[in-house]
Formats: sequence, C-alpha cells, structure tokens
Amino acid sequence: MPVHRSLTANRSRLSVIGILLAALSLLLTLPSAAQAADSDATAPPAYPPRGSAHLGMGVVEHDGQGGLPRDTRAVQTEGVDVSSHQGNVAWSTLWNSGVKWAYTKASEGTYYTNPYFAQQYNGSYNIGMIRGAYHFATPDTTSGATQANYFVDHGGGWSRDGKTLPGALDIEWNPYGAACYGLSQSAMVNWIRDFTNQYRARTGRDAVIYTATSWWTQCTGNSSAFGATNPLWVARYAADPGALPAGWGFYTMWQYTSSGPTVGDHNKFNGALDRVQALANG
Repeated sequence: MPVHRSLTANRSRLSVIGILLAALSLLLTLPSAAQAADSDATAPPAYPPRGSAHLGMGVVEHDGQGGLPRDTRAVQTEGVDVSSHQGNVAWSTLWNSGVKWAYTKASEGTYYTNPYFAQQYNGSYNIGMIRGAYHFATPDTTSGATQANYFVDHGGGWSRDGKTLPGALDIEWNPYGAACYGLSQSAMVNWIRDFTNQYRARTGRDAVIYTATSWWTQCTGNSSAFGATNPLWVARYAADPGALPAGWGFYTMWQYTSSGPTVGDHNKFNGALDRVQALANG
C-alpha cells in the first residue's frame, strides 16, 4: 500500500509539471505588450495612393478649420475646384447656385492624369463658367520644367478665348511623405521657378500659384520671389484669408472651405466677374 500511494503522488506531480511547462511554452511564443507597442511604433505611415492628391488636401490637418467668411461689401465671385474624387460634377446645379468659375485637376507629377478631366473641364465651360486646370506638384519625383511640360501636354494649356484661366500650380503639403518633399527651402524655390518659367515659355502666361501661408513659410522660407508675377490662390479655411505669403499684397483667389454644397471645395475670386474675365484674357 505505501508503494501504491507513492506512485500516485509521483504521477500527480508529473501531471502538474507537464501543465506548467505547456503554459510556459505558450507564453514564450506570444509577443509581449512592449514588443507589440514597438511593432506599432515602427510601422510605416499609411500614405494615400499616388494620384489621389487634390487642392487643399492637407489644409485641415495642418492649418485647421474655422468659420466661414463673413458677408462683406467687397465684390467677390464664387468658384469651385474639382478633381477625380468628385467624379461627374453637377455643373448646372453649381451654376444655378451662383458659381461662375472653376478649376479642374488635370495632372500630378508625370504619372497621373484625371480620368474625369473631360467631363469636369468641358462641363464647366459648356454651362458658361470660366474655367482653368491645375497641376498637383510632386517636387520629389521630377523637375519643375518636366512637370510643367507634362501639365501643358495633358490639359493645362491656355487660349485667349475669354473663358480659360491660366494654369495653376498646386504646391502644398506632400500627402505621400515629408511635408517639403525632402527639398531644402532654396531648392523648393528653384523648383517652383523652374515650373513657372517653363509654363510661361509654353503658354505665354504666368501660372497661378496655389498654396497655404504656413506651408509656404515652412518649405520656401517665405520666399517673396513670385509675388510680382504669379497670381496668388491662397488656402485658408476660416472667416478671413489671414496673413498672405511674402511678396503678395493681395490674393487673387481664396479657397475658404472644403465642405461647401454640391462640391466641397469652394473659393472666392477677389473681384467681380469682369475681373475673372480679365485674368482669363491675360
């Protein structure tokens, strides 16, 4: 009998030891909480797909969003800007709401053209609007002159028909990486100059520059090099446009919201419709 009790006790001890070893083995195969946190911290950021950028894409994230513009006695003309994320646009609805001018994204870098460009660019023209095209700049992929040529060759040209605005360069936060595209401030100024010089050589017009003051200050050192030649399209989602980038004493256009009716991106032209026509005619 004593022998029988000893064997039973040994078997119980072995069973408990086996369970403990199995549990320990399972714990060793699982990552610790610290390891999981480290893994999340080192995961690469999730960037949007190339080609999906559009005017003002980074404004709310970087500059925030305030109230809408106050009523003013200064005459301004309502406009919109569109890209592929709006799809086919209801131009008659916008026209009837008082929108009289529009810009359509034509291209990005040297790798993307807007698949809705024809419906958007020609549709705004056919309803009676004064329209233009814009290019989303990617200074980290190719030179300014190369992108200006790509833009002109893919819808960004200009003609003196009284209804076509000069092309616009959308230069703002990089949605695909570092805010300033990895360029120094002086290199960014040179890139923009390369683009605008080539655009003028191809079309005879000075390109409109779309930007936000905070980005311009960060990435160009608040350069004043373009204020005398290139119309300013400033981005600020607030009750007023705020401080302008250096070199510009006034804005020509102001993108004031990304949550307007029918099409989210709404703009004010700094003047009556005849001033929009004057910019179109050059």
